[in-house]
Amino acid sequence: MSTPSDGSIVVDRLWKRFRKDQVRPFLSDQVRALLHGGRGEDRYRWVLRDLDFSIEPGESVAVVGSNGAGKSTLLKLLCRVTYPYAGSVSIHGRVGAIIELRGGMHPELTGRENTFLYGALLGLSNQEIAGRFDTIVDFADLSSAIDRQMKYYSSGMQMRLGFAIAAFLRPHVLLVDEVLAVGDAWFQQRCLDRMREVLQEGTTLVLVSHDLASVEAICRRGLWLDGGLLVADGPIREVLSSYRHTVEDRVTSSYIAPDSVLTLDSVDISGPDGGMVLGHHDLTVRTVLTVTEPRRGRLHLGITEGGASPIFLVSTSVDLQVGTTEIWCTMSNVPLARGHYSLWMHIERGNDEDLLPWHPVSSFVAAGSDLDPAPTGVVRLAPVHVAATWERTHTG
Repeated sequence: MSTPSDGSIVVDRLWKRFRKDQVRPFLSDQVRALLHGGRGEDRYRWVLRDLDFSIEPGESVAVVGSNGAGKSTLLKLLCRVTYPYAGSVSIHGRVGAIIELRGGMHPELTGRENTFLYGALLGLSNQEIAGRFDTIVDFADLSSAIDRQMKYYSSGMQMRLGFAIAAFLRPHVLLVDEVLAVGDAWFQQRCLDRMREVLQEGTTLVLVSHDLASVEAICRRGLWLDGGLLVADGPIREVLSSYRHTVEDRVTSSYIAPDSVLTLDSVDISGPDGGMVLGHHDLTVRTVLTVTEPRRGRLHLGITEGGASPIFLVSTSVDLQVGTTEIWCTMSNVPLARGHYSLWMHIERGNDEDLLPWHPVSSFVAAGSDLDPAPTGVVRLAPVHVAATWERTHTG
């Protein structure tokens, strides 16, 4: 029987560590470890450090961060696959999880047997599982293989069955890890649709994914982990904006141009009269290049929200002579909403030769209107803002 607290999650002062990989069994390595104090705490690495948050029943929460930030470890702690070093995790209600391809399933059992086993672990009766069995099989598209042993399933088949079981046995909390990336685009869209449905049914969703567009479409709240620390907790768009900003800054600062006759000296971005960039006004990019040999090519500029895919892109042919060349580009009436953006650049010579590879070269903040809210079911918020006028007539 359900209670009002079913679906709630409380994480209190959570710490988790793992033992470091053992050093090579050479005498010199063992002696060096002893001389440098390779004992005690040095044998461990902290994966999660002092996490503190709570999630209300029915909330949709995304956990984002770079590889190694502790996202998957957090999900494993939430579904009690592993346990904390310190602190506590409290979850009320049934938990459905897909955090590994075969998580909760046995390779020697058939798909049918695994479905009933997983449901039993969730505390459901055989009658309840049987009532949802056909829906699970249809969603996973495994009608011809449901009585085959799991060890003969492909990774895609395993993932489809695992997600279908977790999502259709109506858990109070659904935990989903990046394993959805195994599926094709068609199945990923079906998974997104199903996650929306379980949210409408009141299920709490915790989603880990590097697909930020899908995250923004499904979740209303974001948790950003960096190095095991919770560095941001808030509305999903704000958290993703901060995360993208940090990723872009890291990529830009770490970029090293390849050996080339071309050098990018500077990039300046400005709005009207040289001031701040404003939505629905002109945006000017000033680029200074130096070349040691004459080159002809094509220069591409793209504005992005964080990833490599541009919101829009402009390009022009360039004839670069020896010395320094200054190129000005004015983009008219740019349809940018208020937010943080990045400028990416690419200069190609042709014949698959890059004078300058596609990479972020600068970032800027635009002032302007907020995006209009997206309707239910739309994959993501529109990346650009378009001014519109509305008229309404009514006859009684």
